Amino acid sequence: MKIPAWLIKPFTVMVERYYPDPFIFAVLMSLITFVAALLFTDATPNSALIAWGDGLPALLTFTAQMSITLLAAHALAHTDRVQKILRAIGSLPRNAASAYALVACSAGIGSLIAWALGLIAGATIARQVAIECSRRGIKVHYPLLVASAYAGFVVWHMGYSSSAGLFVATPGHTLESSIGIIPITDTIFSLSNGLVVLATLIAITIVCPMMRPDDKEIIEVDTNLLEDNNQEERVDKSANTLATKLDNLRLLSLIPGLTLLIYLASSMIEKGFFLTLDVVNWSFIGLGLLLARSPLHYVRLIEKASTTIGPIVLQYPFYAGVLGMMITTGLAGVISDWFVNIASDKTLGLAAFLAAGIVNIFVPSGGGQWAVQGPIFTEAAMQLNVDPSIIVLAVAYGDQWTNMIQPFWTIPLLAIAGLHLRQIMGYTVVILLVTGVIFAGGLLIMGAG
Repeated sequence: MKIPAWLIKPFTVMVERYYPDPFIFAVLMSLITFVAALLFTDATPNSALIAWGDGLPALLTFTAQMSITLLAAHALAHTDRVQKILRAIGSLPRNAASAYALVACSAGIGSLIAWALGLIAGATIARQVAIECSRRGIKVHYPLLVASAYAGFVVWHMGYSSSAGLFVATPGHTLESSIGIIPITDTIFSLSNGLVVLATLIAITIVCPMMRPDDKEIIEVDTNLLEDNNQEERVDKSANTLATKLDNLRLLSLIPGLTLLIYLASSMIEKGFFLTLDVVNWSFIGLGLLLARSPLHYVRLIEKASTTIGPIVLQYPFYAGVLGMMITTGLAGVISDWFVNIASDKTLGLAAFLAAGIVNIFVPSGGGQWAVQGPIFTEAAMQLNVDPSIIVLAVAYGDQWTNMIQPFWTIPLLAIAGLHLRQIMGYTVVILLVTGVIFAGGLLIMGAG
């Protein structure tokens, strides 16, 4: 079963014609935020400008972390053993529909474990599925495969790396005096959230294959990816020198790789299981070093991956500037207040969800968004006698929901996939509409209960 082309076409055409490059989108969001701050807050042009400038370095640590994630994941994916596993996964689909479903579901499960894992694994699996399908003569639309991988990202804030859920479960958090400690069993591990997660995963797994185009409109994977995937990173062993022997001595990659993994295991034994972006990075690097043929082989894999991080380094500071304006001028609070003022006890969760969705377009940061909106909506929850765990989930749902039309998080995914934003975003607009119904419905049911 397929969704009629006339239903999908308007979204893909709209994106192709009117959606700017991700960097241009970041610049436009900066300008819109600046004007909105002047119109709806007490900010002056100078104070808004200072807020923007002061915010520029706010994501530098995150930028470095994400760059390492991209480099390490790309290198790991191109080691011999992982390539073998990816080829096995890529050979699972027997037709185009199962290919799209496999990618969407895999990316969704990965995102529930860790948002970075979902993005990187989703893009890598999409690419490998496209390659294997091409080899076996199965025609798949590569842009839809990559869009399916990004669709899986729509559940990340409902999983173990949920910024909002982990924040309120941590003793000493800034809202503890008003809402106390909310354990993750009441939020991300609750039955209600689990049911919404299940419904969302089922929905994207079904909807993505239904969006497949007619054969005449299919764009298959670029043959350059096939060639790139098959290129082997060989090291020169002809020169019998000490330097060459050290370059090719696998022990010198095994030792640091094993040391990193032992460190991570020891930390988790001591502190309990935890998953952060740093843990993901050290895991990727440790495994990459263990699986590389030699230290020089791993360096060359990293060099090959380095071409993917340019857009991250360029764009993230601009979004940090937007975040600075939204927080410092109080614009994010103004947006939240609008929704609080029209909500009732049964619809407060829905209001928080919609407000979070809007703010996320300007501030694509789960932790930063909760810091701004959490206090406003939890105070309203106390006044209306609403369970604050619903607010935590609502902000989480809104934050992840509009990622489907926010290009910020597509940067690492598209860097690996080798596509442009406009080639996938038309499909993710459909995912936005479908999951919006599921999230809103789930929150209304929670509110009514």
